[in-house]
Amino acid sequence: MSSARLLSLLQKIVVSFALLALVSGCTTASTPEQVLTVPAAPQKYAAIVVDARTGKQLFEMNSTASRYPASLTKMMTLYLVFEALESGRLSKETQIPVSANAASQPPTKLRFRAGETVDVDTAIKALAVKSANDVAVAVAEYLGGSEDAFAAAMTAKARQIGMRGTVFRNASGLPDGGQHTTARDMAVLGLALRARFPQFYYYFSATDFMFRGQLVRGHNELLSRVPGVDGIKTGYVRASGFNIVTSYDAGGKRLVVVVMGADSARERNAHAEMLLQRALSPSPAKAQFVFGN
Repeated sequence: MSSARLLSLLQKIVVSFALLALVSGCTTASTPEQVLTVPAAPQKYAAIVVDARTGKQLFEMNSTASRYPASLTKMMTLYLVFEALESGRLSKETQIPVSANAASQPPTKLRFRAGETVDVDTAIKALAVKSANDVAVAVAEYLGGSEDAFAAAMTAKARQIGMRGTVFRNASGLPDGGQHTTARDMAVLGLALRARFPQFYYYFSATDFMFRGQLVRGHNELLSRVPGVDGIKTGYVRASGFNIVTSYDAGGKRLVVVVMGADSARERNAHAEMLLQRALSPSPAKAQFVFGN
């Protein structure tokens, strides 16, 4: 066995025991356990579950480890849009111009042409539901003067609300080696969006919207699959794996679940749902989490 393969195997064993200790409270157990597979590589996986009413951390693994946010970045882009709406700098009818730079962004996007405009209400839906990269850049250029300046404002706002491990380099979440975050910080941002902008939070619950006579569908299948889930954002780039921030509000319970680094959207969704159901259970069975790859 090569040294690299041996090191990888040892890392998986160590992390598996760490997860077992975290969930069951010890490294050995005298009662049968449920074995649950984590659908991610150890170096990409991170997760956290937070009680949104009390701030209590109900589960975490690698929650302060540096990860790529992918399109979860747009949560902060929207935070700054909502601030601009509150201050009166924007209205929902404000027309945002689309530059050649914005129009040239890779998918996912709404395929605006340079010189066109998008109203703020549509822009919010495009970011929250479709995760449109062309719209993200157009918004950043309009509010920040440039995307670089807007990204600096995003990072400053992150520090202000308690996101200690996050640096933003763009408004979309497209690959940039200098852009990083943590699962904990994404939970903080998810909590802050609901607490700070309850009047705008409904945008995160939308599963589709109409654009130029066409129905545009979103990526967050948990919204229609799991009762009580009311947002918030998914994301993917190759370097990050499949990410999600999920909010739940039902039956007197309010939770935020973050999963980062999953191998597929389906496995990410299933894992987030499993963490949510365990957090809602009054007495969850002991579990041993093991990595599936």
